[in-house]
Amino acid sequence: MAATEHQHEQALKKFLDERPELRAELDTLNPLLAQAKGETTAQYRDERLHEAFEAEAERLGLFAWELTLQLTAATPEDYQAQRMEVHKEVAEMAGMDWLEYCELYGLGQ
Repeated sequence: MAATEHQHEQALKKFLDERPELRAELDTLNPLLAQAKGETTAQYRDERLHEAFEAEAERLGLFAWELTLQLTAATPEDYQAQRMEVHKEVAEMAGMDWLEYCELYGLGQ
């Protein structure tokens, strides 16, 4: 089961709450930059937040959905179970053998 939109929004909130410097940066974005992109200030801010979130996931060697699960799971065990469930879904959708998929992505089954 992939992370839901609600989970992702919770993860973004927690991510931002843990990074006051990022919050300050996002709160002081130049509105002219948003206007130049044809976006509202809120849309431009949200886009920058998502970029920072994805960059952090990449820095940690995770997919963004994995970081979402990590930030919203009740326990590390819950995170691991949800993470493996999503990976299994992806492997099935890709028509890949589970063991081959695990080897490709360095997952311990």
